[in-house]
Amino acid sequence: MASARQVLCLCALLCVPRVRCEPIRYSVAEEGESGSVVANVAEDAGLTPAQLSARRARIASADGRQHFRLERATGRLVLAERLDREEMCGRSLTCTLAFELLLENPLQFFRVEVAVEDVNDHSPVFPEERVTLQIPERGDPGSRFPVEAAQDLDVGSNSLQAYTIAPENEYFSVSIRKRSEVDMHVELVLEKPLDREEQPELLFSLIATDGGSPPRSGTAQIHIIVLDVNDNAPIFTQDVYVFQVLESATVGSVVLRVLATDTDVGLNGDISYRFSNVPENSQSTFTIDDTSGEIRVTKPLDFETTQKHELSVRAIDGGGLSALCKVLVEVIDVNDNAPELVISSFSSPLPENTEPGTVVAVFAVRDRDSGVNGEISCGLEDQLSFSLRPAYKNYYELVTMSTLDREETAQYLVVITAADAGSPPLTTTQTFTVDISDVNDNAPVFNQTSYTMYVRENNIPGVLVGAVNAVDSDAGPNAKVTYSLRPVHPTEQDPCSCISVNSENGHVFVLRPLDYEQVRQLEVLVSATDAGSPPLSTNVTVRLHVVDENDNAPLVLHPAQDSSPPSSELVPASAEVGDLVTKVVAVDADSGQNSWLSFHLLRATDPGLFAVGSQNGEVRLRRPVTERDAVKQKLEVLVRDNGRPPLSATAALNILLLNGFSQEHLPQQELAVQDEDSSLTIYLIVSLVFVSLLFLTSVAAFVACKVCKRKELKGGHMLYGTGNLQSSLAAGAASGTLPHAYCYEINLTTGSGNSEFKFLKPILPSLPPQHSGTGRGVDDTEDFLPIPKSMGDAALDISGTPSVGHFNGLPFN
Repeated sequence: MASARQVLCLCALLCVPRVRCEPIRYSVAEEGESGSVVANVAEDAGLTPAQLSARRARIASADGRQHFRLERATGRLVLAERLDREEMCGRSLTCTLAFELLLENPLQFFRVEVAVEDVNDHSPVFPEERVTLQIPERGDPGSRFPVEAAQDLDVGSNSLQAYTIAPENEYFSVSIRKRSEVDMHVELVLEKPLDREEQPELLFSLIATDGGSPPRSGTAQIHIIVLDVNDNAPIFTQDVYVFQVLESATVGSVVLRVLATDTDVGLNGDISYRFSNVPENSQSTFTIDDTSGEIRVTKPLDFETTQKHELSVRAIDGGGLSALCKVLVEVIDVNDNAPELVISSFSSPLPENTEPGTVVAVFAVRDRDSGVNGEISCGLEDQLSFSLRPAYKNYYELVTMSTLDREETAQYLVVITAADAGSPPLTTTQTFTVDISDVNDNAPVFNQTSYTMYVRENNIPGVLVGAVNAVDSDAGPNAKVTYSLRPVHPTEQDPCSCISVNSENGHVFVLRPLDYEQVRQLEVLVSATDAGSPPLSTNVTVRLHVVDENDNAPLVLHPAQDSSPPSSELVPASAEVGDLVTKVVAVDADSGQNSWLSFHLLRATDPGLFAVGSQNGEVRLRRPVTERDAVKQKLEVLVRDNGRPPLSATAALNILLLNGFSQEHLPQQELAVQDEDSSLTIYLIVSLVFVSLLFLTSVAAFVACKVCKRKELKGGHMLYGTGNLQSSLAAGAASGTLPHAYCYEINLTTGSGNSEFKFLKPILPSLPPQHSGTGRGVDDTEDFLPIPKSMGDAALDISGTPSVGHFNGLPFN
């Protein structure tokens, strides 16, 4: 026997590795107070209280009722409520409450069985407090008269044990016959014949006593009425009637029919039926026809509530004699209960970084039906992220199958269907809503790969120029984005101090006025950082273009307006119409159309003599020079840009008209400082007076100038002779406002009657270094004249040797 038990335990252990083979058994007396200690289940299961808490131990029962409570801190099993054995188990000799001690992490089960011991808390109770029996006279001694037995809900030694009569009399004694452990047949035995004429009535007590300590008792008053002779009592065809009925039987249907017969005739042979000593629930479920003995259903049957009904039927004849029989109605189960799902634990929400195989829920399935009607199978509907895993008996685990992504699916509806094996099968659907909590696994994303913004120069400090926007697909604090500036290059310490970004909405501001002429473009790096832990960030490049405004007036480079004395341009009388006299050179620091310059003749000594090119600033002759024209001409040229509104500057020009080359012997410096009202004729007269004195000086000066001229040709010449013209011309040429410049020299020889011209090709973009000197004379190599068309192309070769050309028939170098 012991070896067979070991084999069974081994098989159970192999089949269910998480369950202890033998259950842990305890016993407890009923009627114990809530909180009473039953036993230390942790010690008996080989566990410590710390393990109970860590592994989330709890009690799980099949019917869902919690009769006991587990104290995790101590491992003790205590009563959760007052136990009533009679309520839970009725008249059953044994009453055992079974449940599982469930450990969730890792999953483990211990089966526990607690036997509820009976206490003597119920007294025997007769169905009727007063029993009236009609007994005919002249009855034979030994006649037996059945009496409905008392009922005691207690069992074992606490159940009903004995009956006594008080006070004792000479006519009756009590006899007991036990049909079963809980069923007794009580009869009054007639000891001597009754004599109605001597004593028509008897009254005594029938006392039922149980075996408790102290014993309890119940009393019924027996009233004996002595009748005239009716010496045959009814007799049932069966002592016990057994019948089976489906729980789906309709109300009013006949379950069975009992039958009793009486050999007497007349009134003494008429029989009627009624229930006797029937439990209240059975009495309300069935009814009996008092004439035919048919038992019918009065309300729907429920196998899950009561599987068997025990009825007592009394047959009474017209003379008052009766008989008892037992009727046992067995209810047959039908598949009328759908499966039930009982959730033991459920975890929601789940972090989106939960590992596959994580237990989401633990639940049990049960079916109140029996047999195949109670066999249950479970399945998931269209779910790839979760699966069901059997745990133990009717327990299942809902576990994750794959990684979760809240940004893809924030909530899962897991539908579990439980179906029994009945015909037709019944199903139950349970929906689990599993929410996925966010984890900071997505960095902010800008809606553009880069941003280009524009601001006008001379802007108002703090002006809004645009906004950046980044979106984080996470949720909650993980999706809250803040913006900040970062250095464009890692080696930089701080980003540009003139640009700021609002940390909340990404608005970009320019904090101080910008100058297009100094800064045309700024580039910063904006970082979008979320509030997760750890935070994630993304950078984007923001390029700020400064838009030019017309805030710079034109600057006149030539002729120099700040020279003292002012320079003059020389025009020979033989110059033709359209010949270039000079060129006004100006630049504008602005860009675009704000730097497009136009030239206009504002005023002149003789407005009809000269014309100014509106696009290039070239001053040309409009008509031939006549003797009536003033020798010294003053022009004022207006230089205006194309901005809105336009800005302008003026250039003052001094032009000398020369009738012959002899006039060119006059020093340039004396002509420049001569008063406007002076006449060239007066100057020539004075020159003739002193010509003799100056002849030798002129010859010496001529020789010295020739030597200096050759040295200067080797070193190069400075265009227009201004101190800062080299950089200004380069800037003007780059902006497109300067045409090619022309440089030329005039060397006059006293008394020779001829002149030497040296014409240089355009010198842009390379400019020779500046020559020092403060004045201008007739031999100054920095004086310039427009070259008439009749001069042809004269060139100076690299070696400095002038080539020979002709000017109005005169040879020149």
